[in-house]
Amino acid sequence: MPALCRDCLTPFDAGTRCPACRSPRVLAHPELWDLSIAHMDCDAFYASVEKRDDPSLRDRPVIVGGGRRGVVTTACYIARIKGVRSAMPMFQALKLCPEAVIVKPRFEIYAAVSREVRALMNELTPVVEPLSLDEAFLDLGGTARLHGAPPALMLARLVKRMQEEIGIAGSIGLSHNKFLAKIASDLDKPRGFAVIGRAETQTFLTDKPVSLIWGVGQVTRDALERAGIRTFADLLRWDQRDLAARFGGMGERLWHLARGQDRRRVSANAPVKGISNETTFSDDLSDPDLIDGHIWRLAEKVADRAKAKDIAGRVVGLKLKRANHTLLSRRLTLREPTQIADRIYRTARALYDPVAGEAPFRLLGVALSDLCPATMADISGDLLDPGAATRARAERAADAIRARFGHDAILKGRALR
Repeated sequence: MPALCRDCLTPFDAGTRCPACRSPRVLAHPELWDLSIAHMDCDAFYASVEKRDDPSLRDRPVIVGGGRRGVVTTACYIARIKGVRSAMPMFQALKLCPEAVIVKPRFEIYAAVSREVRALMNELTPVVEPLSLDEAFLDLGGTARLHGAPPALMLARLVKRMQEEIGIAGSIGLSHNKFLAKIASDLDKPRGFAVIGRAETQTFLTDKPVSLIWGVGQVTRDALERAGIRTFADLLRWDQRDLAARFGGMGERLWHLARGQDRRRVSANAPVKGISNETTFSDDLSDPDLIDGHIWRLAEKVADRAKAKDIAGRVVGLKLKRANHTLLSRRLTLREPTQIADRIYRTARALYDPVAGEAPFRLLGVALSDLCPATMADISGDLLDPGAATRARAERAADAIRARFGHDAILKGRALR
């Protein structure tokens, strides 16, 4: 069986240890040298950057987020073992992990590290499709002759270089389409490398929950469960026309995904009409502080994706679903495009305030549209908010100082209290 040592990158035929370095970190799969569609996901990206820049945090639980918005942006794996998750209220996270170190996000630094990772990916293939700062699809079809090595070996070399040259760990999913590559990258985290081959696709999927499908949120899961669909095996029992009749376009997609079919191509130049992120609450939410925290978290994610794609947007949107499932949508056009999380948040929050009295809400979303290149963004600042440009400059300057001299080289006054 084809095998590869993930430590010294030696390819060999079979075995549980590398014949060259005796490492047990061996990847073996019958289709290892034949697959070329990959998904790379950095492990706990924001927290990993913080640990890299402050070695004293290496063995401690780290939560990125907090502040007056009080929501976890991300957490390292030590904190995740204690039950800490993204979007969790900070007070709840600290009950689960009281020894955690809280670090405020440094998005300019994360964007800079993301560009370094992207440069390494671009050395492997021109077909890189970023999803956010910390993850991307890659198509390495046809690159074996160029590199003199199969895609699996080059991907193992990629994450090894990320660790050695940038100080960031990543996990790889390798398969024959995007849907399965995305699933595979989550199977062996952190520092994972998982493979789903063509021959095993149906067997692998059969007993898995439909929640594995990327983009299937709580509302869709509830609707599927009402139809008796919890696993891929349940989906396979449905006729294609019946699924489409009940769930529309999503039903067609589900029918194909249940069979491991995904015809989407990895595209480095896929046109983006808008960027949005939304969350469905497990319980209808009225608490203004928690809603504020979720608006901030979603604004961060939208800004994250905009920076990853080097784009910005002029229109900020807010989407709310009431407890009775009716929707509210609000949009505001800015004087100039932006990709700064603070500005997206402030605009979305201003859109929320007039409708806050209609709570409770079951869904919240933040969007950025009317997109343009990032070079056109945040140039003159907001004339109606003179402090916006100052805050953006201060943020970038502070991040640059921390990147050079360490996280504690410069502190805001409120951090000293």
